[in-house]
Amino acid sequence: MSKSNGSQVVKLRLRGQALLDSARWNKGTAFNVPERKQFGLTGRLPYTMNTLDQQCARANDQLASLDNDLQKNAFLQSLKEQNIVLYYSMLERNLKDLMPIIYTPTEADAIAQYSHLFRRSEGLYLTFPNADTMEEDFLEQVRGRDIDLVVCSDAEAILGIGDQGVGGIGISTAKAVVYTLIGGVDPGKSLPVTLDVGTNNEDLLKDPLYVGWQSRRVRGKEYDEFIDKFVQLVRKYLPHSLLHFEDFGVSNAQRLLSLYRDKHAVFNDDVQGTGAVTLAALMSAVGVTKSKLADQRIIIFGAGSAGLGIARQLRDAMVTADNISEEEANSRFWLIDRFGLVKNSLGSERIREGTEPFARDDDNWAGSSDVNVQELKTNEFGSYGLLDVVRAVHPTVLIGTSTVAGAFTEEVVRTMADAVERPIIFPLSNPSRLHEVHPHKANEWTGGRALIATGSPFPPAKMPHGKDYIIAECNNALIYPGLGLGAIVSRTHTLSDGMIIAGAQRLAALSPALKDPDDALLPDFSDAPKVNFEVAVAVVQRGIGEGLAADEVCAWSPEEVRAKVGERAWRPVYAEYVYDENGEE
Repeated sequence: MSKSNGSQVVKLRLRGQALLDSARWNKGTAFNVPERKQFGLTGRLPYTMNTLDQQCARANDQLASLDNDLQKNAFLQSLKEQNIVLYYSMLERNLKDLMPIIYTPTEADAIAQYSHLFRRSEGLYLTFPNADTMEEDFLEQVRGRDIDLVVCSDAEAILGIGDQGVGGIGISTAKAVVYTLIGGVDPGKSLPVTLDVGTNNEDLLKDPLYVGWQSRRVRGKEYDEFIDKFVQLVRKYLPHSLLHFEDFGVSNAQRLLSLYRDKHAVFNDDVQGTGAVTLAALMSAVGVTKSKLADQRIIIFGAGSAGLGIARQLRDAMVTADNISEEEANSRFWLIDRFGLVKNSLGSERIREGTEPFARDDDNWAGSSDVNVQELKTNEFGSYGLLDVVRAVHPTVLIGTSTVAGAFTEEVVRTMADAVERPIIFPLSNPSRLHEVHPHKANEWTGGRALIATGSPFPPAKMPHGKDYIIAECNNALIYPGLGLGAIVSRTHTLSDGMIIAGAQRLAALSPALKDPDDALLPDFSDAPKVNFEVAVAVVQRGIGEGLAADEVCAWSPEEVRAKVGERAWRPVYAEYVYDENGEE
């Protein structure tokens, strides 16, 4: 398939209504006169030819006439099924306004109502009762296609709304759209997949209109064998693809990533994407404070998948960037979960799997603090709460991934700020109503000294001297599309920690705060396509440096890397079509 970059000629054998029905090739009223004659479209289209600009203006008018975001989501989905180029061109021109419509939070509503809104299938549905025919079903979708990206979900933990069964295809397709829109991954080379292993959602189990497998979730050995069969098909038939795991449950997300990441280029946005964008924001903040990652004392409040993923990503970056041991890097972290500070005396039943390396020693958990920990209050589990840990540790960094609204109280923030010149505070929980502290409050309570990044967009805060402080948004889409494109272009068999860190370093280098310490820690989301291009370049360069890129890629110079990434990036513009009986269809 030729890229639709407006300068290439695409040979097609589709004609007439079949061409107009192909979302991949349809131009609607943008077909020119020669194309209309060649492809039998003259009598199938109105007389006047429109430019892509005019088509976008019409679609924008239609979108604006709709009453609510869910209707707008459905309209855009319909547009995607009619004309891929028009759909992406419209999104590209209205990126900040339409991202909340095609992704979170609106897509969550669409997924929750998937069976009742269902009109047309999209992507690949692999269902547990059909496991015996999985390879046949898989090949029906991929045979003869050049697939770069596979996005899969088992839908156990969708966008904060939990188990959504077969509706998980919605998050897979939405994620693939973001890869195209922001990362430039060719939409014709992506495959969204739902892994339907049942659902424990009682509403879906009782819903007579539910279109998925109406059974409770498969667990244990049967689940693992089903997932493994799918992964092995990807490895066998799409060896150079990126396999993106999305919204898997807490018991499977990190486990599956660890199991397969050395066998194929796999990526889990909930674990690695959140960690990577947080790392970039922290690197930017560290640049402002003129310190090092390894100098930080980091409290992570909320030790679930996101919090643990962030801890690991920051830890690995310390090891790589500051050349310290993993054990020494682990000692820079204090993790707090529902039992309090994660420390050894909690016992294995209360120390969640994966947090063991960060568990603190009971005798010296506060390090070199001047606070007498014997005077601090313990909770019912014999551990310590957030305020006491802040008092004892004097953290330089406070990260929230707890979804406990208001957990970073005025006392917590002021206590932290009393001991740190520029406290780094990241309330990352989504949605915004669950943030640990409103960034304006954090700014106020620290006298405008805090370096802040959030998990949701917020308006600027006023500094004491009257200047607006732009609140950086730790939006994963600032980095994961570029990480994915970099992995695809490098044709790597593994997306290494080094490649992810390189992407985060490049993102951090683009921080406005490095030019003005009172500016945002991360670039504005409207710059996401440009930012992700830079991330992709950095990933390919690191892949070459680590010897993980394909042999032909390893021969590229730095200039060639930039050129190749630019050539590979798909953009939504119409190509010229000519009829050919042996052409594309």
